[in-house]
Amino acid sequence: MERSGKKSEKKRRYDETMIAVVLILLVIGLVVLYSTSAYNGSVKFHDPFYYLKKQGFATLLGLLGMMFVAGIDYRRWSVLAVPGYLTAIALSVAVMLFGDEYNGSKRWLSLGPVSFQPSEFAKVAVILFLACLVSRYAGKIGKFKYLVLMMLPVLPIVALVGASNLSTAIIILGIAVVLVFVASPKYSQFIWMGSAGVAFMAIFLAMESYRLERIAIWRNPENYEKGYQTLQGLYAIGSGGLFGRGLGNSVQKLGFVPEAQNDMIFSIICEELGLVGAGIIILLFLLLIWRLFVIATRAPDLKGALIASGAMAHMMIQVILNIAVVTNTIPNTGITLPFISYGGTSILFLLLEMGLVLSVSSRTE
Repeated sequence: MERSGKKSEKKRRYDETMIAVVLILLVIGLVVLYSTSAYNGSVKFHDPFYYLKKQGFATLLGLLGMMFVAGIDYRRWSVLAVPGYLTAIALSVAVMLFGDEYNGSKRWLSLGPVSFQPSEFAKVAVILFLACLVSRYAGKIGKFKYLVLMMLPVLPIVALVGASNLSTAIIILGIAVVLVFVASPKYSQFIWMGSAGVAFMAIFLAMESYRLERIAIWRNPENYEKGYQTLQGLYAIGSGGLFGRGLGNSVQKLGFVPEAQNDMIFSIICEELGLVGAGIIILLFLLLIWRLFVIATRAPDLKGALIASGAMAHMMIQVILNIAVVTNTIPNTGITLPFISYGGTSILFLLLEMGLVLSVSSRTE
């Protein structure tokens, strides 16, 4: 009995490093968010704590959800994989039909006083759905036909989300490719898939003139009115220097960088905390990605490995895209920085996703 109890206790041990990094990022995120959003909150809502209070509430809900999900065997969530994915598709259709439009983008659904982004739910739904699907047919995925069949179910949600949110569609597609890649014994066939993806992306960009306009703005932001945000973000990064102006002392957040608390918050981090502060935050993200990789390699089964790999891919792709956009390395795609940018839906589902990974970590060998 004693040995059984020790064994059970050992299985229930969560990845403490991952928990610590997530909590540190959450604290940094709330501090930086208040520093960045206090001016906008005062001007728009006469409350400098407006954004902080909403983000803090969503963070608290997310932490409670993370603890709840982490305490349940991740294999039990398999019954919700298909219903969750179908719900994600239904919500994406609802956004197209009844969604609320903010800043030129229709990405939100409102249920009474509550507004949320279904695309954030779709990321978690795709990870769980594909983890179950791929692990079920893992023995056949070496054949190109089955590899394509694994990717086909993801295309509807990618198309629906991509209609209004190209960056999130790229993240979802990237997660899917990573999950199939992890389970596939043959890597050469991904060359054909990558070629097809590049061709699809070129056609997709050419279908709408505003997408081609974004590329032109990216190349010469000074020549376009819409390049204003990019230029102000770059000014913020450049003025921060090595150690920054100091927390709370940003100039660009005072209306120069529009909606600084959202996609462009990394530029304010660079301005206030400098290269050193921004580097520490990047190191924290790298540490989190490393822990997700370790959990994936130590998972007790393929399904657990794929859940952790999906979360790792999500974190890696989204962090890279956000920082690349802020530094004008790629065209502006409107993607948030995980745990840092303002967004209640984002923080809630990110923490639920972390709970799934923690459930896997508690059952590693």
